[in-house]
This record gives sequence, C-alpha cells and structure tokens, in this order.
Amino acid sequence: MLIPSLHKALNELVSLLNQLSNDDFTTPCKALSNSTIGEHTRHIIEMFQCLENQYESGVVNYDKRNRDYKIQSDTGFALQCIDVVKNQLEKENKKIMLQQIVDCEELYIESNYFRELLYNLEHCIHHQALIKVAVLQCEHLQIDEDFGVARSTIEYRKQCAQ
Repeated sequence: MLIPSLHKALNELVSLLNQLSNDDFTTPCKALSNSTIGEHTRHIIEMFQCLENQYESGVVNYDKRNRDYKIQSDTGFALQCIDVVKNQLEKENKKIMLQQIVDCEELYIESNYFRELLYNLEHCIHHQALIKVAVLQCEHLQIDEDFGVARSTIEYRKQCAQ
C-alpha cells in the first residue's frame, strides 16, 4: 500500500506541474517567505533522490542533497526527475542508518527503507500543502481538494461525512 500512496502523491504533483509555466513555477510567493513552487518541488524530489542514492551504502543523510537548481526552474526537468523517482521506489526493505548533524553533534539513528519511504511520503504531502498556498494565488490552476492533505486527515473527513 505504501508504493501506491507514494505514486498517488507524486502523480498529484505531476498533475499540477503539467499546468504550470516556468514563470508560475519560479514566481516567489509572499505568503511563503518568497519561496517558489519550484523550490518546494526541488526539495521534495531531492529528498527522494537522497534516499535512492544512499540506499546501497545503508547510511542516509538528507542534508547531503545536490540542490540542483535546474529542478526548481524548469518544470519539464522536474517532471523527468519525478518520473525517475517513481520508477526507483520499489526496493527491498533493509536496515538504514540515518546520519544527521544536530547542534554540532553527529547522530546515527536506526531506521529502515520502508520507514524512510513513509517519511518521504509525509514530507512530500507537507510541502504540497505549502505549494497549495502558492497555487491559490494563481486562479488559472486546478488542483485536487486533497492535494497537500495528509492521508489520515482524508480518512478522518470520510468518517465524519458518514
């Protein structure tokens, strides 16, 4: 169920990006401290790329991202990157060590691949919620009402509607 949920979230992002011009993609949004849809999209993609690129070593450090500015400025390139991410998700679950430096202290925390996929799903949805704020200032764009909404919230709303 995790892989289909990841595909759903990424496909929602693809649907949005297919509607955007590069100008829409790179226009700063005042409500988001002048960040852009492109910057949030790049961040989503690069977190998935980090997990993919560091999977074999078994040590993942999300701070070691490429920060490829082409992703945040070219919707076509961002769409290509999302396609690659979607095609690389299905892997065997295995132990992963998260490496992070927090307040000058190097930490290693045990995790696993599936847990990190779940983290990336939640992280993706969080940034989609931020992207939604920027989209609301572009009246010509259409997004699903569940774009940027946590799966648990969607389920809760369904229960309340019954």
